[in-house]
Amino acid sequence: MPTERRRLLLPGQYGPLFDDGGPALVVEAREFFTARPVHRAKAHLWLSALRHRVHELGDRAEHVQVDTLREALTGRDDLEVIDPPSRTLRAQIRHWGRGTVILPSRGFVTDEDDFTEWAAQGTGRFRMEDHYERVRRREGWLLRDGKPIGGKFSLDDQNRQPPPKGATTLGLPEPWWPDEDDIDDQVRHDLDRWERDGTARFVGRDDTRRFAVTADEAQRALDDFVAVRLGDFGPFEDATLTNDWTMAHSLLSVPMNLGVLDPRQAIDAALEAHRTEAAPLASVEGFVRQVAGWRDYVWHLYWWFGDDYGASENALGAHGRLPSWWRELDASEIDAVCVRTAIEGLHDHGWLHHIQRLMVLGNWALQRGYDPVHLTEWFTDVFVDGTDWVMPANIIGMSQHADGGMVATKPYTSGGRYIDRISDHCGGCRFDPTKRVGDDACPFTAGYWAFLARTEPALRDNHRMARPLQQMRSLADLDEVVAQEARRTLP
Repeated sequence: MPTERRRLLLPGQYGPLFDDGGPALVVEAREFFTARPVHRAKAHLWLSALRHRVHELGDRAEHVQVDTLREALTGRDDLEVIDPPSRTLRAQIRHWGRGTVILPSRGFVTDEDDFTEWAAQGTGRFRMEDHYERVRRREGWLLRDGKPIGGKFSLDDQNRQPPPKGATTLGLPEPWWPDEDDIDDQVRHDLDRWERDGTARFVGRDDTRRFAVTADEAQRALDDFVAVRLGDFGPFEDATLTNDWTMAHSLLSVPMNLGVLDPRQAIDAALEAHRTEAAPLASVEGFVRQVAGWRDYVWHLYWWFGDDYGASENALGAHGRLPSWWRELDASEIDAVCVRTAIEGLHDHGWLHHIQRLMVLGNWALQRGYDPVHLTEWFTDVFVDGTDWVMPANIIGMSQHADGGMVATKPYTSGGRYIDRISDHCGGCRFDPTKRVGDDACPFTAGYWAFLARTEPALRDNHRMARPLQQMRSLADLDEVVAQEARRTLP
C-alpha cells in the first residue's frame, strides 16, 4: 500500500486553500528571512503566519526549522507540493525535491494554463484591461444581459477624487486590528535573537502586528473592510492624507499574499455588498479590478515573461545606487512632505497604498535613475506584502518603464502638481509644486523635466511622450533645471 504523501507548505501557502486534509510538512527555513535585509514587520508577519499555521494543523503538521530549504527536501520521497509562488522556490523543489509530486498553483482567480492559452493568442503585448474584461465575462461579475453594469468595465474615472478639502483624515473608524498572542511573542523573541547574533539584519520598525496572518483573522479583516471602508474606497482610492496612513484601503494584500485569504472570497464579499446596496458600484468595481484584474495579471506576467524578465531590463539606462536614507528608511533629513510621509510610513508599518508607492517613491526613483533591478529587490524586501512574483511587473514594468513598454505604454512620472491635487502634502511643504528652479523648487516638478532631458533618446519614438518632450525642449531654463537636480541628493 503506497505511503500517504505529506503536503509541503511554503511561503504564500499558509491558509486552508492549500490544505486538502492530509499530513503536512511546514518548512521554516531561515534563508527565507535572512537572504537580504528585510523589513522587521515583514519578517514578523511571515514567520507568525507560518507558526500559526503549524499551530492550527496540530498533529497533522511536521514543523522543521532549518537554515535552508535544501535541508528539508534532501532525502525526502514522500512529499507533494502546490507549485510555489516564486521561480526560486520552484527551481529548488525541482532540483532538490526530485521525488516530490507537484500540483497546480492556487490562490488566484485564473489558473496558469488558462492565462497562457489566452496570452499565446495575442500578437505580443496584451493589456490588463483585456484580461480583466475576459475574467469578468467568464465569471459573470457585475454584468446584466452580458453588458457591464454602469456601462463600462472600468469605472476608474469615478475613483479619482482628491481628499476632502480641509480634512486631516477621512474620518473613518480605525480598521480592525488582530490581537497578538504567545506565537507573536515568540516570533519577536526569535527575531531579536537572530538580529543580535548577526544571523539576520532588518530595517524598519516591528510595531504591534497590524495585518491578518490566519484565515480567521483575514475573514475578520475582510468583513470590517466591506462594512466600514469599501464605500469610501472607490472615490478616495488615489487620495493621500499625511495623518491617515490607511485611508479607506482594505489592507488585505498581506493575507492574500500569505495565502490565508482566497481572492475569490474577497471578491464575493464585495459583490454581495453591491447586490445589497451596501456599497456603491464604482467602489465595488474598483476593488474587483484590483484583485481579479491587476493582482491576477501581474502574477501571470511573472510566469509569462520568464526567468530573464527583471534581471536585465533597463530601457531607460538607469544605474543609480539606492542612497542610504532610502535603504535604511531614514526620513530625518527629508524636507519634501510627500516623500517624508511615505518613508516614515514605510518605516513604521512596512506598507503604503498604491499612489504612495507609484507616484511618490516610484516617481522619485524613476526621476533619479535608480537601478531598476536593485529597486525591485528593495520593494520586495521592505513592503510587508512584497513577494518575488508581485514586484517585477509593478516596478520593472509599471513604475520604472525599464522593460520599454511591455507592461505600460509610457513612464509613470509626474511633477509636483499631481501630488498637490491628490494629497494634502504640498500645503505644509517648503517646496512649491509650481516651481522648477530655485531653493523652493519642487524636486518632483524639477525632477520631471530633468528626467525627460536624460531619457529623451529612449523616449523620442514613444507617441505618448511626444507632447511632454516637445514642452521640455521649449524650456528656456532647462539646462539650469538639469544642473540643479544633478546636485540634489535629498528630496
